[in-house]
Amino acid sequence: MNLADMLSYADIHELGRIANTYECECNGHSKNELIQSILSTALRREIFEKHIQSLNLEDIRFLNSLLFDPRNAFSIEELIARVQQSRFQKDESVEWNPRDMVVKFKKLGWLFNGYSQQTKFLFHVPNDLKRKFSDVLTGQFKQSLKQTPEPNVYRDEQLLIIEDIFHFLTFLSQVQELPLTVEGSMYKRQLQQILDRMSVQEEMVSKGAWRFGYGRMFKDYPNRFSFIYDYCYYRQLISEQGQVLSLTEEGKSRLLEGKKENLADVYKFWLRLYKNPIPNVQSLAGWVDRLSGQWVTLASLSEVLCKLVKPFYYDSSESIVEQRILQMMMHLGLIRIGEDLENGMVVQATKMGSKVIQGTFVAEEDKVVLFLDQESARFKGDIK
Repeated sequence: MNLADMLSYADIHELGRIANTYECECNGHSKNELIQSILSTALRREIFEKHIQSLNLEDIRFLNSLLFDPRNAFSIEELIARVQQSRFQKDESVEWNPRDMVVKFKKLGWLFNGYSQQTKFLFHVPNDLKRKFSDVLTGQFKQSLKQTPEPNVYRDEQLLIIEDIFHFLTFLSQVQELPLTVEGSMYKRQLQQILDRMSVQEEMVSKGAWRFGYGRMFKDYPNRFSFIYDYCYYRQLISEQGQVLSLTEEGKSRLLEGKKENLADVYKFWLRLYKNPIPNVQSLAGWVDRLSGQWVTLASLSEVLCKLVKPFYYDSSESIVEQRILQMMMHLGLIRIGEDLENGMVVQATKMGSKVIQGTFVAEEDKVVLFLDQESARFKGDIK
């Protein structure tokens, strides 16, 4: 629902609090006047932008956690958890209550309780305000970006990760059974053989390196391949039994059919896998898409994103943005990264990446199925 709809369901006391926040001059005993006055004031561009600009960094982080979430309802416990995640530096000497931020957003008319018996304990963000928040913040963030011309050299991996998932499954089908160590990882010799087959070359993980939090096998395998391995494992394409790695029946079936993964599914898995160390990974991907339609310097983009990223143990905000977000987005074909002599590393979102992030991507084989379905429907007279 939009702001006007949510205001119509709000009681007069809540409307009064919102009207006071915006200093509306109207009859406080008339619900209709309150609604009209709030709408004409709160949605006015200069006033809306003024309130956004007055937000502190913690407010923006909390707001950011709501913008790219496709769900429409949040419990108070979930909102409080998000407020707590938005506070990176904790000053124990300052009394702080995370509920205060929820109350603040309610007074601004940015959060509303549901109106039905089933939703009255859930909180909602008006859909039209979500769009306005995104547009205003995009404008603010872009002011900090440095645009550049297209570099002479850039790296664009497109659908290489899809090909390499297929290469990995093919390798397992050829060896049939691969022995695993007591710890459950592959032996170096076999691992190197697989890494040599990958389209993107990676070095094996050095001993004693700090590595955890980004998947089951992240501690044993390099970043990109550990993601490929975990994807295959969780999609039940491979199986680990009795210290042996092998293809499942589903994995064998994929190879026989020559069926390759849908990039949208691989992207969604990346979001789930990285959500624990980076709770707002989905919103960060959304901002990369919004802010890098044109070539921008990696340094300026990183500076904007780092303000939204909480460090994860020994992983700093900078390393999370550059290695866990941008590097992996390049491996997924969502962005391309180049190098410019004058500006250093530069970044741009790919057209395919924008479609994947915005949820409009359709794989080529799915397009064929869709076309055949439409042709069939036409033949039956279902499509004019």
